[in-house]
Amino acid sequence: MQIQFNQQPYQLVSPTTLATFLASQQQLRAGIAVAINQQVIPRSRWDIQPLKDGDTIQLFMAIAGG
Repeated sequence: MQIQFNQQPYQLVSPTTLATFLASQQQLRAGIAVAINQQVIPRSRWDIQPLKDGDTIQLFMAIAGG
């Protein structure tokens, strides 16, 4: 399964969740937001959000302000 993570290609050998993938990349930390195919995924769904072939994942630093 081929995905893109922050504009870099990744090959995954088995189905996985967003949380598992982020942990494998040492990116499972506070203060980040994640979008899959340009749709922000709530942190509460990361453990159950499956990754699919062709997904584009973008990681952002969450910034508060006004």
